[in-house]
Amino acid sequence: MSEVNSGDGREDSDGGGRPGPVGWTRFVTARPRLSLLVALLLTAFAVVAGSGVADRLGSGGWQDPAAQSTYATRALEREFPDSQPNLLLLVDSGHRGVDDPAVAAEARHLAERLASEPGVTGVGSYWRSGAPALRAEDGGEALIAARITGEEKTASDTLDRIAPHYRGVHGPVRVTVGGPVAVRSEMQQTIREDLTRAELIALPITLVLLVMVFGSAVAALLPLGVGIVAILGTNAVLRALTELTDVSVFALNLTTALGLGLAIDYALFIVRRFREELPMAPDPLGAAAVTLRTAGRTVLFSALTVAVSLAAMLVFPQYFLRSFAYAGIAVVLLAAAAALVLLPAALVLLGHRVNALDLGRLLQRGRPRESGGGAGWGRMAALVMRRAPVFAVATTVGLVILGLPFLGVKFGTADDRQLPSDAESHVVQQHIRDGFPGSPGGGLEVLAEGRATREQYAAYRDRIAALPEVRRVDGPLVKGTKAYFTVQPEGEAVDAGAQRLVGELRATAAPFDTSVTGTAAVLVDSKHAIADRLPWAAAFIAVVTLLLVFLLTGSVLIPVQAVLLNALSLTAMFGAVVWVFQDGHLSGLLGFTSPGSIETTLPVLMFCVAFGLSMDYGVFLLSRIKEEYDRTGDHRESVRFGLQRTGGLITAAAVILAVVMVAIGTSRVTNTKMLGLGIALAVLMDAMVVRSLLVPAVMRLTGRATWWAPAPLRGFHRRFGLREEEPVAAVEVRETDRDRDKAGVRG
Repeated sequence: MSEVNSGDGREDSDGGGRPGPVGWTRFVTARPRLSLLVALLLTAFAVVAGSGVADRLGSGGWQDPAAQSTYATRALEREFPDSQPNLLLLVDSGHRGVDDPAVAAEARHLAERLASEPGVTGVGSYWRSGAPALRAEDGGEALIAARITGEEKTASDTLDRIAPHYRGVHGPVRVTVGGPVAVRSEMQQTIREDLTRAELIALPITLVLLVMVFGSAVAALLPLGVGIVAILGTNAVLRALTELTDVSVFALNLTTALGLGLAIDYALFIVRRFREELPMAPDPLGAAAVTLRTAGRTVLFSALTVAVSLAAMLVFPQYFLRSFAYAGIAVVLLAAAAALVLLPAALVLLGHRVNALDLGRLLQRGRPRESGGGAGWGRMAALVMRRAPVFAVATTVGLVILGLPFLGVKFGTADDRQLPSDAESHVVQQHIRDGFPGSPGGGLEVLAEGRATREQYAAYRDRIAALPEVRRVDGPLVKGTKAYFTVQPEGEAVDAGAQRLVGELRATAAPFDTSVTGTAAVLVDSKHAIADRLPWAAAFIAVVTLLLVFLLTGSVLIPVQAVLLNALSLTAMFGAVVWVFQDGHLSGLLGFTSPGSIETTLPVLMFCVAFGLSMDYGVFLLSRIKEEYDRTGDHRESVRFGLQRTGGLITAAAVILAVVMVAIGTSRVTNTKMLGLGIALAVLMDAMVVRSLLVPAVMRLTGRATWWAPAPLRGFHRRFGLREEEPVAAVEVRETDRDRDKAGVRG
């Protein structure tokens, strides 16, 4: 690798002829003021371009668009809109009863008004049909059902226009508004409000923590600025994507969390290294060049590993998961770009003023700082390696035990119980669950296509009614060559019996083409789509991660260790998700209603995000261990020195990211709460248990074999791998620091 020129810090390329980060950031560091001005203009453009993005995002996306249930749903919406009501008016008659003449007259009037509203079709009610499923068992409440037509945004606008005219007291009745379209609307509004609150919580706490980490208030502001740029840029990207495809509103939460978390991680790493290099470099430009050649390359590799984990979600058909891939990849790359382009420009301009307002120095009353730092981490690493078998076995067993509750996971669908218990649409649906027979709206619909006689329809209906899981069959309603039946299962809408019934209905012989939809059918198809593509996603993550870690380390064993230990670090998260959110423990403390299941796509999402963040910390640690091993060839000392230099940094980054995720976890939407709190737990377990205890213990057990690779792969790594090299002066200072650190450990 070429040297940094002492005069201007320029660098041509590394030993393999590949331009390093300094090569493509030379313009930034040479013209820092212009670079920051361009960045400011681009950020201002992103603010304008990304404005209103939340209003264009959807709240669905859990269905497989190619599934039978999706096809049947769309066909029924088109041919039989009455079969797919998405708006429910819960009419409460008080003490009168729904059959009271005054109540019935007012309810019919409301239904007639609703039928005359533009964009509303298929209005039906208990007072029109007399259907028992539309009347509460105690006779105090009944339903008016309708369908609001159009896509999500159009339907939401229609609801906002008409709901205020129906909600509230009307003569002898009180009306509350519910149904799927109301649930979606309330969920979008709640997420927007919660995201604003999360940002107000996370930003000041993060700034305080950064000041504690750096000591300097000036240095602490830099990572925060990088995070804000990444978030604003990603909002603009998401706004552009909404013109091309569906994007979930939940992706905004990931944008905030990863934008702040990863940008702070990367900026912490770079600013920390810049401050280390500054006393040894001839000028700030030289310090920035060395920083980018070492920490900058690590950040670049780290960003790639996180992006790979998030990109795996693109193999799934549900746009809910794909949205997180869009948002995640965008925010990771923007965070890395800001850290590798904008941050060096700011550091060059600041120079030694990066340490201005150094609160830590004030607290130390002028005493000089130890340049090595982290002696406690070095002592802990030495202790762990002396008792490596004990720490390896105890930590592994502990993590496995924490993950055991996940063996009892039950998958379900997202519904109104994602919302707070006092949300209007949740209240409506809870009344229906508790007081109405047969779970209205929770049945299955069978679409029949093809010419058939009345006798054939009747025979098919009898075959359905004879199935053991069926409570009642309604229909058929015939329109030309199409018809549909409504099937009420014996149990709950999505329990195991209802899911078995989906398969039984699809296997029932008929003289025409049939397709089944409904809540349970959507769940069955979603589970099948995820199970079908999960091996491909896992293989993609594993193969690309193995390759990237090999390029970083040149070892065959370390990439395998990294993948296995990262996966092990997630066990506590998955166990806690089931114990808390499925089984309902701590639901009162955390303020949510447990549906008794986990939404099918959530474990996939949480795995991809948490695995990527674990690799982020793993790359930081392994790069420093590798750097020291290349210099000394001392395996045990390299592990100790690497943990000593990065242990505090990784822990600080994990704590800050956990704060951001916990702020997201204060959301009133259960899925968002689960995502935030679950990933916060995962990153803390990874940083404080896996990186601090399990990694050094396992590397001590594998010894020098850790670095083995066959000759062809060693040659490949020499040509294409990541290698970090420092100027001679810096190496001499590092040697002095290491000798002092070792003496401190011995002491």
